Amino acid sequence: MQAKAILRHTPTSPRKMRLLAGLVRGKPVDQAKAILLNSTKGASRNVMLTLKSAVANYAQLNPDERVSDQELVVKEVFVDQGATLKRMLPAPMGRAYRVRKRSNHLTVIVDKVKQSSK
Repeated sequence: MQAKAILRHTPTSPRKMRLLAGLVRGKPVDQAKAILLNSTKGASRNVMLTLKSAVANYAQLNPDERVSDQELVVKEVFVDQGATLKRMLPAPMGRAYRVRKRSNHLTVIVDKVKQSSK
């Protein structure tokens, strides 16, 4: 049974967050945590928190099952665009430039590794 965690209204551009989501998609949870710990991106902290929350949600949904991080895999990770705050930046000759402060919603889904029986 899969578990999901959602982090909403993160004040990071969706484009920047998708770079990290692509790094951990399809990886085992322990390997994904190692990748995020060694990443220099600022958004890696938010992805790590959401990944830990998804693992905790899996443990909560399956209380009789003892699962380690090696047995769980990041099944899906996707980033949706959130609200955009529009701000004005003073520009030359009395004009103003629009600054768009973007946000995003991060969703992480983890599931147990399927054992191939041949």
